[in-house]
Amino acid sequence: MQPSRSEARPSQPGYGGREYEPNEVLDIRTHPPVLGLDLDAQTRCVHYNSPLDIIAIKMRCCGAYYACKDCHEALAGHAIEVRPVAEWDRLAVLCGACGVEMSVRQYLECDNACPSCHARFNPGCRTHYHYYFETA
Repeated sequence: MQPSRSEARPSQPGYGGREYEPNEVLDIRTHPPVLGLDLDAQTRCVHYNSPLDIIAIKMRCCGAYYACKDCHEALAGHAIEVRPVAEWDRLAVLCGACGVEMSVRQYLECDNACPSCHARFNPGCRTHYHYYFETA
């Protein structure tokens, strides 16, 4: 299922520099693999599957993208490591709509929308930041 968007977006460079068309669904065959339970094409999982739940996070502990902390807990076999502020400029968040990778800092400052394709992200995710990112 693809979230609706109120405005068209121009083609944007995505993962690997490929151009993506407006409203194109992420093709998991050509993007970093995302792990999780019952994933859809935009990285929604069994735990979080609203139209806005379209990010995946690269876990510091294993370097793999997971749809959410609960998927990581179920599949990884080890605890999540919180990413320190010193690593916030590393690519660690994937937009499930267009495949663009963002740094943690870009994600935290993006006002709940992909800086590339403008797809909206779930603002409720901020209640889980402490699982993934060091907080002040």
